[in-house]
Amino acid sequence: MASILDAEPNAEAVAANPFLTGAHTPMRDELTIEDLAVTGTIPAALDGRYLRIGPNPIAADPANYHWFTGDGMIHGLRIAGGRAHWYRNRWVRSEAVTNALDEPRTPGPRHIFDTVNTNVLGFGGSTYALVEAGSTPVEIGETLETLRYTDFDNSLHGSFTAHPHVDPLTGEMHAVCYDAMNPAAIRYVVVGPDATVCREVTIPVEHGPMIHDCAITQRFAILLDLPVTFSLAAAMRGESFPYRWNPDHVARIGLLPRGGDAADVIWCETDPCYVFHTVNAYDAADGRVVLDVVVHETMFAASKSGPDSKRSGLERWIVDPATRSVVRQVIDATPQEFPRPDERRISLSYRYAYTMALTDGFLGSALLKHDLETGARQVHDFGANRHPGEFVFVPAHAEAGEDEGWLIGLVIDPEASTSDLVILDSRNFEDAPRASIRIPHVVPPGFHGNWVPSAR
Repeated sequence: MASILDAEPNAEAVAANPFLTGAHTPMRDELTIEDLAVTGTIPAALDGRYLRIGPNPIAADPANYHWFTGDGMIHGLRIAGGRAHWYRNRWVRSEAVTNALDEPRTPGPRHIFDTVNTNVLGFGGSTYALVEAGSTPVEIGETLETLRYTDFDNSLHGSFTAHPHVDPLTGEMHAVCYDAMNPAAIRYVVVGPDATVCREVTIPVEHGPMIHDCAITQRFAILLDLPVTFSLAAAMRGESFPYRWNPDHVARIGLLPRGGDAADVIWCETDPCYVFHTVNAYDAADGRVVLDVVVHETMFAASKSGPDSKRSGLERWIVDPATRSVVRQVIDATPQEFPRPDERRISLSYRYAYTMALTDGFLGSALLKHDLETGARQVHDFGANRHPGEFVFVPAHAEAGEDEGWLIGLVIDPEASTSDLVILDSRNFEDAPRASIRIPHVVPPGFHGNWVPSAR
């Protein structure tokens, strides 16, 4: 068990930063807890690991700490045979972490920086931790140990993304990547099922846009060039996260034919806004593109420590490549984030989306299920002072219907100093959980989580 035993940072400075206190208080130990207590019944078909990553600074400067820059920590639970075999939390071994723990440097190629804290997923038989804007991916072992940094066998030439999407028809992983040191270009990268890059397109842009997510249809890769951009002034002030709302940057959506080059991108201007996350996209029969997104009115307009959106909601954008226009339709104006569909429907028409209702501090207040065909919305309320994060949909079996399966995610209770991995039946969404697995401490709110099934 690794522990950080240095002196606590200044309490007054910590209290002034909302992403270092309360529910966001970083963990200071790496734990292994076996045979966790379960309420309810874990579905027998679940055999794998639930993994979630987020920032957990090992030595934060409270006056200059931004939530998006903290050292990465992976939390995981191993589930099989109706049991929760273990919980583990482990820092991703960047140089800052290995230096603090007096461990050898992690092998493998780096790019600009090596703090990786935003997504963790399985692909091509391996598990990868991901971040955008600079670092190469990190390969993670079965028990959450950091194995190595990787550039996909020397095929990735630069940064990667925190938010790739896998085409269920081809098995390819699609990514839109940006590099903090190159504000004049972004890259569309396709990684084949063998975990090597098979396609890369460099696309000119201005101002260095922050592109956290993308989407794909069967015809297009969708580029979100929106007005949060690199701020040289913030960087020169020494701010750890130098991206700011930029009202002078034209908001536009790019449709890149999946076999095309930069000159083939169809750019469609839209109203200024920001999108962290797409839900899904698909090609309509009339040639237009349907793109579902969570939209923020602005982002990083004032705060230096984390997200500061004034408004967010779920929208459907109809993007017309013939007229180069974007029509925005509000699906649900409730503040929400971390949308997930059934990943088997990525790039294809779909019906259901699951989101986290959003409250102050970028915390969840409930889980929402949207029926995009009927317009109906269901709410799963976890109770007072309980905060869900992102939930991932796991099909009940290979031929399961689109909402036939389970929703899995972490719910924290800061007042009780506990967390639960909760398993919901997606077809009985508002009912009591199918199972809850108790973790005897708060898992700080983080970013993305995924279910990684065991190899068969």
